[in-house]
Amino acid sequence: MSKIGRSVLAALIMGILIIAVSGCEKKEGPMERTGKEMDKAAEKADQQINKAVEKTGEKIEKAGDKVKDSVR
Repeated sequence: MSKIGRSVLAALIMGILIIAVSGCEKKEGPMERTGKEMDKAAEKADQQINKAVEKTGEKIEKAGDKVKDSVR
């Protein structure tokens, strides 16, 4: 086989390998799924904490208003 023929064959093989590798779809493993579930749980907990803090703040404001009214 000539030098040009080997170069063409090598380029063709490399092209096929690149196409084959890029066409493979990476499937999620158990660690990735677990990580996503943990992220969802953390986000939900964050939302719940924010709601609780907001309600607590409102109650503190109401208590402060009552104290002001009782002092007058």
